[in-house]
Amino acid sequence: MSWTPVAIVAIIAWAIVQVTGGRKKNKHDAEYLQQTEAMQRHIDALQERIEILEKIVTDEKYDLKKKFDDLENDRVA
Repeated sequence: MSWTPVAIVAIIAWAIVQVTGGRKKNKHDAEYLQQTEAMQRHIDALQERIEILEKIVTDEKYDLKKKFDDLENDRVA
């Protein structure tokens, strides 16, 4: 019995698995890329919110109002 037909069938089967597996990988990569882009947009939005909050907190009027509120709370207590 010759092993040539068995080797040919094995190579063809391996090639089919590689081709079909490669498509799944590309689909997985596309989903991963979409998730990564969505997370990056979310991070950018959070960074923008943090910058706004930092501006509010470092504003002199905010600090003065907080001091007045603290004084009033101390007086009430």
